[in-house]
Amino acid sequence: MKIELFTMEYLQDYYREFTEEIAKYQWPDPFETLEDAEDLLKEFLEEMERGETLLLVALSEEGEFLGSSEVHGLTEDCSELGVWIKKSQWGKGYAYEALKAALDIARTKYGKKEFFYEADVRNIGSMKLLHKFENAYEIVEQDVEKLTTDSGKKLELQGFIMKEKKHD
Repeated sequence: MKIELFTMEYLQDYYREFTEEIAKYQWPDPFETLEDAEDLLKEFLEEMERGETLLLVALSEEGEFLGSSEVHGLTEDCSELGVWIKKSQWGKGYAYEALKAALDIARTKYGKKEFFYEADVRNIGSMKLLHKFENAYEIVEQDVEKLTTDSGKKLELQGFIMKEKKHD
């Protein structure tokens, strides 16, 4: 797997693969139009230029788009993490690799040591993913928050603070 900075070259893939099933347990919904995707991703690219966001694409060795990982709020004390992998590639370890790459870049390039990870408690894959980082990060559970999105999705979001462990 390869990880690269997001460019608009991947707009079509991002738009096509960020489906209802991918967004089922997430606050954002799939994009209604390609233009909606383009607007949001341009915003993320502008945030990247300002050093506020890190948006990465996960690619197969052959260059196939697999998904995305991101770190938002790089200028804050506790940056927020995100990751998604297209459905046809679930269960292959790509989410871990994509999120690990985002964490590594945030740590080395931006000096970040604390992150916020949030997942719906019903999203078993995302909850399992978090625990793969227990050796490198102290993980502090937050309360579960039940809420309804603007589009009517009912979510049960649990946040976690991930603090880099000190290594001797």
